Amino acid sequence: MLTRFDYLQAFVRVAETGSFSEAARRLGLSKSMVSRQVSSLEAELGVRLLHRTTRSLSPTEAGRAYLDRCQRILADLDEANLLVSQLQAMPRGRLRVSAPLSFGIGHLSAALPGFLERYPEIELEMNMTDRHVDLVEEGWDVAVRIGRLADSSLIARRLAPIRRLAAAAPAYLERRSMPLVPSDLEGHDCLTHSGMVAAEWRFVSPDGRPLQVGVHGRFHADNGDVLRVMALAGLGVVLLPSFFLGDDIRAGRLVPLLEGFVPLDVSLNAVYPHGRHLSPKVRAFVDYLAESFGPEPYWDRGIAWGGKA
Repeated sequence: MLTRFDYLQAFVRVAETGSFSEAARRLGLSKSMVSRQVSSLEAELGVRLLHRTTRSLSPTEAGRAYLDRCQRILADLDEANLLVSQLQAMPRGRLRVSAPLSFGIGHLSAALPGFLERYPEIELEMNMTDRHVDLVEEGWDVAVRIGRLADSSLIARRLAPIRRLAAAAPAYLERRSMPLVPSDLEGHDCLTHSGMVAAEWRFVSPDGRPLQVGVHGRFHADNGDVLRVMALAGLGVVLLPSFFLGDDIRAGRLVPLLEGFVPLDVSLNAVYPHGRHLSPKVRAFVDYLAESFGPEPYWDRGIAWGGKA
């Protein structure tokens, strides 16, 4: 039984080729069958879609408008069929992933063996760097990023919260007074990230008000692991994501500060180029990371936030 899809497909092929014979050849049908399908469509719509002469065949004005919509419908249907087939396919092939240096080494790398064991037909190439690579220009399939997505040409999926906290070593706090509110940090040695535009730390007060405080100190670095080492050495107060400091806080090597004042959080995201759908290998990787890290990442367990469990 013929369907409207058959009629649309016949009309599109005839209009594109300008020939009933060529359209019939591509569709694997007889010329008379294709002609009947187009005539039936015209009768159903109550409009002539094609100018027919003994020497030429071309769309009418209504036919041109209808052709544009029909081509889109058929393209969408082809893509939907491809999507379904890809969802059923085993993820395979070379997957190129970029990730932040410290997080990539300290946490992402521990999750990768399980991913490769689950998907034996994927070949994984990792790029550990704090530089924001251009996924499209440099040919990366997906990037793991911490923060907010600035480039609207990329799609982002939130994998896990990234909570930050202020902390210092017990030895430092023995020498200096305990900061009780964010403004107290103005009188402390703060270990700051050299990539910051301004040495300013932002918090949310217990009543929900945003607060910001200017900080300064004698040491600056562009890497969280280095700042953590300086904090452990008692050189000052540090503000870092919990995945840097969790083990040290649980072991008592660092003390969380500013009870009730919570630094503004960011997110762990997987970003990938804009497209109508994901390839199976990218979808598998992003789903695996969400399963491994979110919504409550393992590195946050047992931490007192702002002095409260």
